[in-house]
Amino acid sequence: MHPATTVLIVEDDISLRETVQLYIEREGLLVLSADNGTDGIAQIHRFRPNLVVLDIMMPDLDGFQVCQQVRANGCFVPILMLTARAEESDRLKGLAIGADDYLTKPFSAKELIARVKSLLRRAYSAGYRDISHTSGIVVDCFQRQAFLSGELLDLRGKEFDLLAQFAASPGRAYSREDLLERVWGYDFEGDSRIVDVYIRKLREKIELDPAKPDYIQTVWGVGYRFKAGDK
Repeated sequence: MHPATTVLIVEDDISLRETVQLYIEREGLLVLSADNGTDGIAQIHRFRPNLVVLDIMMPDLDGFQVCQQVRANGCFVPILMLTARAEESDRLKGLAIGADDYLTKPFSAKELIARVKSLLRRAYSAGYRDISHTSGIVVDCFQRQAFLSGELLDLRGKEFDLLAQFAASPGRAYSREDLLERVWGYDFEGDSRIVDVYIRKLREKIELDPAKPDYIQTVWGVGYRFKAGDK
């Protein structure tokens, strides 16, 4: 990982915050910290970190509110959420509002660092420098931008990752499990219904009529595929 890579930790528990900071600094990464959601948002906009480790249960703005505000302001920095609650509904809610991964307390240093490295690799690796042209949609994976008929699409977090996956292999049919592994990661433990949530979000943004999709087509009994077209 590049030595200038910066991680922001937003956690109100000082002991846990310092522990997480120590784990991450051992990997040669720069670390910023905030003890509440309001300060966390301010630091995200001021310092533009490469990754945010965000606690959910905080006294002023909780992690869900922080994530929603950051995404609403057009910032798509990767977000790893931390929580003491293991309910699947919390996991789905966090992912649905734009979080990229979810880690339940207590966790080991090894697991935390694996998640951090995975998110940084997926978001910033050299393999993301390609540009795909498919049926009027252009996906620039290095700039993390997508365009439809020349107009910039407002895609949030996993919405972009999902579109990029489809655009890389137009015409290929993916099962929900395929998409979970390729977009969310092999270690994602949530419900495969999260794929349907993001398919619906994407269709609302790129389809002329989301009820009769042209780009993202349902393959009955399998999953989904993206319309093939001239490159």
